[in-house]
Amino acid sequence: MTLPRVKILEILEATEVRHMSAEDVYKELLTHDEDIGLATVYRVLTQFEAAGLVTRHHFESGHSVFELSEGAHHDHIVCNQCGKITEFMDETIERCQEKVAKRAGFSIRDHALTIYGDCVTKDCPDRPD
Repeated sequence: MTLPRVKILEILEATEVRHMSAEDVYKELLTHDEDIGLATVYRVLTQFEAAGLVTRHHFESGHSVFELSEGAHHDHIVCNQCGKITEFMDETIERCQEKVAKRAGFSIRDHALTIYGDCVTKDCPDRPD
């Protein structure tokens, strides 16, 4: 493990924000006075993805975000207004997806469900001005 890999992994493990872009990781490294370039961050995150340490998501925000792979399946709800990402797991939805796949003659190997909506929180702290 190289020092940049260790530092980036520490950032991903320590942050309360579960979905970070490469730019977010880079900015966090800067706040810790780490001299790791943005290109290195992209390269390391891609290596982590190939190794199965992180999962890359392409939400409609226009850029990729990464989250640590922790083994437990979950789906996402993304706010169109503020960009907040909420994770959820629902057994009923999972069973319905299995039924749909079976009716179509498929066995699910993997899937991702992302619901896009508008949060109804008044004075949402995540909503841009």
